[in-house]
Amino acid sequence: MTRSASADTIAAVATAPGRGGVGIVRVSGPASADIAQGVVGKKLTPRRAEFADFRDAAGETLDQGIALYFEGPHSFTGEDVLELQGHGGPVVLDLVLSRVLELGARWANPGEFSERAFVNGRIDLVQAEAILDLVNSATRQAALGAVRSLSGAFSEHVHALDRRVLALRVYCEAAIDFADEEIDFLAESDIGDRLEEIRDVLTALRSEAAQGALLNDGSSIVFAGAPNVGKSSIFNRLSGDDQAIVTAIPGTTRDTLTADFDLDGLPVRVIDTAGLRDTDDPVEAEGVDRTRRAMAEADIVVEVVEDLCAGTAPTRRQAPTLLVRNKTDLSGREPGCVEAGVVRVCALTGDGFDDLVAELKRLAGYRSGEGAFTARRRHLDALDAAGAALDAAASRLDEGEGELLAEELRAAHEHLGTIVGETSTDDLLGEIFASFCIGK
Repeated sequence: MTRSASADTIAAVATAPGRGGVGIVRVSGPASADIAQGVVGKKLTPRRAEFADFRDAAGETLDQGIALYFEGPHSFTGEDVLELQGHGGPVVLDLVLSRVLELGARWANPGEFSERAFVNGRIDLVQAEAILDLVNSATRQAALGAVRSLSGAFSEHVHALDRRVLALRVYCEAAIDFADEEIDFLAESDIGDRLEEIRDVLTALRSEAAQGALLNDGSSIVFAGAPNVGKSSIFNRLSGDDQAIVTAIPGTTRDTLTADFDLDGLPVRVIDTAGLRDTDDPVEAEGVDRTRRAMAEADIVVEVVEDLCAGTAPTRRQAPTLLVRNKTDLSGREPGCVEAGVVRVCALTGDGFDDLVAELKRLAGYRSGEGAFTARRRHLDALDAAGAALDAAASRLDEGEGELLAEELRAAHEHLGTIVGETSTDDLLGEIFASFCIGK
């Protein structure tokens, strides 16, 4: 995907496919004002909504609605922007869009409106990604977190940290270039304290960003165990829907069954699986193979056993594992959290499920609350890389290597810059914006 060319005027339908009460055709670029005049037959006053007929080249009315014109740079993209807000039928929207294209616009690429906003300095890369995160939010907390990122909450933290790194880097490089031969600036200054404070701030930001990534990415949870231990019953109660068939016949579940839902603000994908056992039935054997594959790919494995069975510790697996001891109505034991990683429940009554949810959140690393912003895996990777550079800077300081210390600070500065797009490559930008819908 190439960077936006200011000579081009782009257009697309900005509302979701299908029928609705309102549909919007969005236009951005230098020809927007002329296109507006060609469609509505008059010059529009910037930032004033005007009711108008949308007409074709012969003057026939295609639709009626609201026309809005924004003069750059005071618009979303930083360019002249036109929005034609008409009726939300796919045929009428196509007619209006065809007229706009006829007047000199071209089809927008996926995410090109947001890309132009980024290129023109209206938003940074974190805010651009937050637009898509907001559209794709699966929970209330995720939506609120995306709004906070879009409003600049995450970016402000990154910029504040970056300024501290840059200030220390500038000080070190200046001291190297203009050092007094009789003064060891590494020993006589407060560089060590300043560097330690920066590392503490980055650690705190990394923790917040990890919460934001959970809000964005969610967590996959696989229920596994022998046949008839209650996996499907727990799955149904957690999801709030009787999706899985529950019978007393072992091997009822032959395939994986998936449900996406909100687990106290955390978006999760919960997967019910076939019971683990040796079998000569080729269909059930395939189900068991699929269970093992799902367990290998899960973020969390929930190992379900009957509470009457012996054993108190979950099988050790690569993914965090929670042992759920089900059927306390038969064992007579008290439902609830027995210890970290072990919960007793009754799928029949729902007893112990509050503790089950709490343990799932703990294993996912999720803290309930609405103060977080959304983040992405690439943000965490960049923060980790910056942290590694700062750790190396601390080692350089201990070894008295001033020039190498400055180089590590430069690396940390560049890694932080990739988060907000100050040092991003065209390949990264293309990958990010290509995942947007056309009208964004």
